[in-house]
Amino acid sequence: MKSKMATIQFNVTTDENHIPSEIRWAASDAGVEDARAGAIALRVWDGDQALAIDLWDREMSTDQMKTFVVQSMMTLADTLERATQDAPAAGAIRGFTKELAERIGVSPENE
Repeated sequence: MKSKMATIQFNVTTDENHIPSEIRWAASDAGVEDARAGAIALRVWDGDQALAIDLWDREMSTDQMKTFVVQSMMTLADTLERATQDAPAAGAIRGFTKELAERIGVSPENE
């Protein structure tokens, strides 16, 4: 099997207080070049623990952040199910996330 290298790049512009004012990204394998993003929630597993980079630009509203978190949680449930075939655990995450979405007034689905 031939290996292939792909690059994912994030460029973050910050203001004088180190608050992101613009987030742009590119993914060589997906044909994405210099696309704008309102937020990044990146998780990296080092073999022992999850490391996180969470950034959002100053234009992101509270409602957008709530929607982003709920949609991210639904995506994590999908990832867990694909990786482990543990449908009950993924379903538990989806159930909790739907309840959370209702409580905070956002849709749990990507629209």
